[in-house]
Amino acid sequence: MGYVVEPPEVTSVAVHGSDDRFPVRRIYCVGRNYAAHAREMGHDPDREVPFYFTKPRDAIVENGADVPYPTLTENYHFEAELVVAINKSCTNVSVEDALDHVYGYAVGNDLTRRDLQGEAKKKGRPWDVGKAFDNSAPCAEIHTVDQVGHIENARIWLSVNDEIKQDSDVNKLIWSVAEVIANLSTLFTLETGDLIYTGTPEGVGPVVKGDVIKVGVDGLTSLETKIV
Repeated sequence: MGYVVEPPEVTSVAVHGSDDRFPVRRIYCVGRNYAAHAREMGHDPDREVPFYFTKPRDAIVENGADVPYPTLTENYHFEAELVVAINKSCTNVSVEDALDHVYGYAVGNDLTRRDLQGEAKKKGRPWDVGKAFDNSAPCAEIHTVDQVGHIENARIWLSVNDEIKQDSDVNKLIWSVAEVIANLSTLFTLETGDLIYTGTPEGVGPVVKGDVIKVGVDGLTSLETKIV
């Protein structure tokens, strides 16, 4: 059997200490999962049921790459995130068993066309144009659970041109990694190759061409990209 057109290339993320790569199936993102960020965006940070949006897998950007400033925006924002890589299928998994489905962790940046997202919110429309665009999901290499354990207490930070803009701890997640996986698995069957961007702390803000963004989570490889 052949294909009527050339199939797309497999999107993948580097794995720390290995020449093999992690193939990406889907990218899920958790909205407003740090209380202080929820407040800065004008929302109640109480533990409402988590909500999600997605990005296309080919939105992944390699560590160290240049990121083109996207079209149709004048308010392009960074969002530092802890990324979870899934390696076993699960549906309706319990919180207690959820971490058994984690392959590893990485550092990500949920780049956002904030003005387009805000316009969509006001009109009650999906966020795709503000979130799910080309080059919107930079991701550093994945560290396996065997290498780093489960990331529950770790500084998460982001700098622009070496000036710290976000500085928090992943222990401030409203919904923990295990809770996110359990809840998300009630809505979708999670499969090998899925990535979950778990939310961003307070301090999000704009970048312009020429800015260098660095993102870090203690114990993981930092992520660096330049806006061009």
